[in-house]
Amino acid sequence: MTVTIDDIRRAHQLIGQSIVHTPFELSKTLSALTGVQLYLKFENQQFTASFKERGALHRLLSLSRAERGRGVIAMSAGNHAQALAYHGRRLGIPTTIVMPRSTPNSKVEQTRAHGAEVILHGSQFDETQAFTRELARERDLTLVHPYDDPAVIAGQGTLALEMLGAGNRIDTLLVPIGGGGLISGVAVAAKALHPSIQIVGVQSERYPSAHHAFHGLDPNDVPNHDTVADGIAVKSPGILTMDLIRHNVDDIVLVTEDDIEQAIFVLAEIEKTVVEGAGAAGVAAAMRYKERYQGQNVGTILCGGNIDMMTLSSVLQRGMVRSHRLVRLEVEVPDTPGALGQVTQLLGELHSNIMEISHQRAFDASSARAAIVNMVLQLRGEEEAEQVLEALSAQGFDARLLD
Repeated sequence: MTVTIDDIRRAHQLIGQSIVHTPFELSKTLSALTGVQLYLKFENQQFTASFKERGALHRLLSLSRAERGRGVIAMSAGNHAQALAYHGRRLGIPTTIVMPRSTPNSKVEQTRAHGAEVILHGSQFDETQAFTRELARERDLTLVHPYDDPAVIAGQGTLALEMLGAGNRIDTLLVPIGGGGLISGVAVAAKALHPSIQIVGVQSERYPSAHHAFHGLDPNDVPNHDTVADGIAVKSPGILTMDLIRHNVDDIVLVTEDDIEQAIFVLAEIEKTVVEGAGAAGVAAAMRYKERYQGQNVGTILCGGNIDMMTLSSVLQRGMVRSHRLVRLEVEVPDTPGALGQVTQLLGELHSNIMEISHQRAFDASSARAAIVNMVLQLRGEEEAEQVLEALSAQGFDARLLD
């Protein structure tokens, strides 16, 4: 089996009236930050906030009448589940989704809200996958793989038709990789339209399976740590997708957790758009490897926006810390009346907002007549943090920033 540009063009004709033709726009601010002309494809604006709708819908439309009547089944705890459930209900196709028992309740309920039957089974991937396959046989349901399926790959490839058909000259596409369905379809279409274009996959260094397979490393050497990019946290790419990747992709690079978190943060702050970790991976690569792409027109796909709110809150807070807009300050003060008031008054005069404060005598002070004050301050950035330290030092206080 393989996928061709003609398959992708037919897929686009089939799904074109039922998906959002999302914007593909130049980010002037991110371009200035990275030194590349960075174009963003806002797939987080699909109804279910993910590119997965394209492949799921195309696979559903390829079913026979009998298969539609019996229904489909998939194993997914994320965007594939919601995409399949949403378009399945819209087309009147019964949909069953099997999720691991550890799936957050919010994702379970979102999938049920789209009309799917949700079954929670298994604590490990292999266990859940085996159960899904057995249930598909028992109920005579069509199993819809999230990425290793020609119809799904062709659906995802329609993204390239929209990006490269918009009149923009793109030198390089940075495409997030999990199982490989997105980059496989995009690469087939992009290379057919513009053979000289560079297709570069982006993976989290915590789940580098496709990267390792592509570069001749052990694809099973996956750390299997938690990652904010859970949408691309796949232990192994597909058989079909990996074959297409080897034939059409020029390189695969890795990004760190810090890279991904920073990309989520800057997209929220600069573009006013919410993306999940997987959706930010391409921007993370554009920032990490900016020297490699200087002067180029670079496109990437914000492939999903379904980030857990607690995770988003944590990422934004950590971004404030990285940019020194939230800092932890430790000050030693004399253990005398009015000393703490001097510190807080000085901070107020510097327009530094105290978010948290604690005062203790027993630990770390240099003498029994001193106390340690720990504070979390809200500042404007790194320059103001230095001003605070200099002002406190000038008044005789021993102060330092804590990591």
